[in-house]
Amino acid sequence: MAQAMRTNTPIRTNARACTILPNFVGLKFLVHNGKNHVPISITDEMVGHKLGEFAPTRKRFSFRQTKNK
Repeated sequence: MAQAMRTNTPIRTNARACTILPNFVGLKFLVHNGKNHVPISITDEMVGHKLGEFAPTRKRFSFRQTKNK
């Protein structure tokens, strides 16, 4: 983690249940969502939440719009 702070490289993790601590603020994480890793940058408001809350696992569904003929 100290190396990531110095070089500003994201930390790749599969631990979605990890609680965000105050010393994580300003770091970048790549959190696994089941298919790929989603980039997340940690802010003050995220402290106390879990990493997985910010990496959605499901796509949003929308009904197809039909064109008027």
